[in-house]
Amino acid sequence: MSQAQQDMANDLPHTMQLLGRSAREASAVLARSDAAAKNAALKEAAATLRSRQGEILAANARDLERAKAHRPGAALLDRLALDASRIEAMARGLEEIAALKDPVGEVIAEWQRPNGLKIQRVRVPLGVIAIIYESRPNVTADAGGLCLKSGNAVILRGGSEAVRSNEIIHDCLLRGLEAAGLPRTAIQRVPSQDREAVGILLRDMAQYIDVIVPRGGKRLIARVQQDARVPVIGHLEGVCHTYIHRAAELAMAKRVCLNAKMRRTGVCGATETILVDGDIADSHLGPIVKDLLDAGCEVRGDVRTLACDSRVKAAAADDWGREFLDAVVAVRVVAGIDEAMAHIRRYGSGHTEAIVTADDEAAERFLNELDSAILMHNTSTQFADGGEFGLGAEIGIATGRVHARGPVGAEQLTSYKYVVRGEGQIRA
Repeated sequence: MSQAQQDMANDLPHTMQLLGRSAREASAVLARSDAAAKNAALKEAAATLRSRQGEILAANARDLERAKAHRPGAALLDRLALDASRIEAMARGLEEIAALKDPVGEVIAEWQRPNGLKIQRVRVPLGVIAIIYESRPNVTADAGGLCLKSGNAVILRGGSEAVRSNEIIHDCLLRGLEAAGLPRTAIQRVPSQDREAVGILLRDMAQYIDVIVPRGGKRLIARVQQDARVPVIGHLEGVCHTYIHRAAELAMAKRVCLNAKMRRTGVCGATETILVDGDIADSHLGPIVKDLLDAGCEVRGDVRTLACDSRVKAAAADDWGREFLDAVVAVRVVAGIDEAMAHIRRYGSGHTEAIVTADDEAAERFLNELDSAILMHNTSTQFADGGEFGLGAEIGIATGRVHARGPVGAEQLTSYKYVVRGEGQIRA
């Protein structure tokens, strides 16, 4: 370790405490900032992303070159890579967040008691949010923008594989804050890639951080959930299923399955297991599997799936319930909707499940009886995305049952308080 690295390691606890104190102070400013200032910051940040596209792409190229030296899978490289269209998507995402209704101060409910007390439930920011994430540079823009819109200060800790990309994207957000007269410390980035920085965030900053949001692989999520001293909005694996019901129209089933798996294989909304109803296996299974194989997807199947195409590989026991995040899918024939739902309950991660069917009664059973965060009918699981839901962007898909669930947008990054107005009433 060099002297500079040693000095940084020795000073890391102090640096992290400064980040925490600054974030807490900034959160008080944001809580009383008006929507116009926040929206102006978001729009200026979007414009800066566009104007600095060349710098971002050059930084991302260096990140990709460094990552390739470690021989990562294609899915990780896809999550890390930026191009002009992805930068434009980040910029548009910030503008869409700006266009959303400001959630802070919204009266969620109000009523009057018989004694004359007037009570309101009012939406408020959570305070200070720490976001720990891997690979995806776009999370820097999405998370910073959503936290700002919802009146929260944020501390961002991205992965080392995207450090150069994250640095410039963060700088674009800071430009937006400065232009709008908001504190730069409203969106901060941990300056060190030392793993201990994550440990300090989880263990030693409860007086500053109100919520932690992890976004990454299973090991990161497990560490955060195990070690955090503050509440966690969990984003677990995306073990998503698409079930082809016996009343599914073949052309739709083929189209949905191919998109759900292959549009982008490295996103958490990608289908990882396809279940085909046994009543239509003779007509539907082969064409679905052929389309996937022809598109370059590895298919791992049960006995009936193996029999439909010589290119299919035998599924291992642990392929059911695996998040491949790659051009690999597990395919199984099931006896009907009850067996399909039982399989999903056993192997799913509570993220997103889809049914393809023309039978509305079967669809309603599927949507009502399963308890994943997102349930879909006749559409691709790749729509499991905050932007596609009209939320502007998302920090992740929360799979827990407490506080936020599903796409975590600006509204999901708020809590509420009660405001009670009286005219001198006292309690007997």
